Amino acid sequence: MPAKKLTPDAVLVTALAIADRHGIEALTMRGLARELGVEAMSLYHHVASKDVLLDAMVDRVYAEIALPAPDGDWRAELRRRSASVREVLRRHPWALPLMESRRSPGPANLAYHEANIACLRAAGLTPAQVAHAYAVVDAFVYGFVLQELMLPFDSGPEAAAMIRDEPWGAAVTAHPNMAWFAEHVVLAPGYTFEREFAPGLALVLDGIAESFGLP
Repeated sequence: MPAKKLTPDAVLVTALAIADRHGIEALTMRGLARELGVEAMSLYHHVASKDVLLDAMVDRVYAEIALPAPDGDWRAELRRRSASVREVLRRHPWALPLMESRRSPGPANLAYHEANIACLRAAGLTPAQVAHAYAVVDAFVYGFVLQELMLPFDSGPEAAAMIRDEPWGAAVTAHPNMAWFAEHVVLAPGYTFEREFAPGLALVLDGIAESFGLP
């Protein structure tokens, strides 16, 4: 049976699928070739190196993010953009540590940063204020996603069960403020960690507006 025809996009899509399913550590050129049904050396006709492949993978992730528009309301645009970043990074959790690390950014990576800076500039911020606002918004979004990915539960009922069971149960009982928080937050009906994203982001955007005199 002849080997399937390779294209750079087919290599990229398969690499993304491996990383999404198994993590970036599972992605090797040999394993990628095996998944594609070809010899490893065949890949190098379509991608020069694994580092080049990682650049392309990160750029494809950036391409999935909804960009903020400079002619819209800055709060609404950053809120929409931040929700999109979170959604995309939850879909591709391996990408989070790589998002800002690439030395050869692709077009989608550059377009993302260009759009964010344009949005903040259009709001009337100075260069220093753009830097501060951009950093704090990304710190919140990236940090929130990282915490979501690390949590040992996926839902409110799972969180409540963890709080009630050993060893957490006894530990929480022995600490009055943690016990108070567990009772009024984690064990309250309808709790999920993800519901903290929107109000947390609102606090960040409100802080930017108040600090820099924006509407």
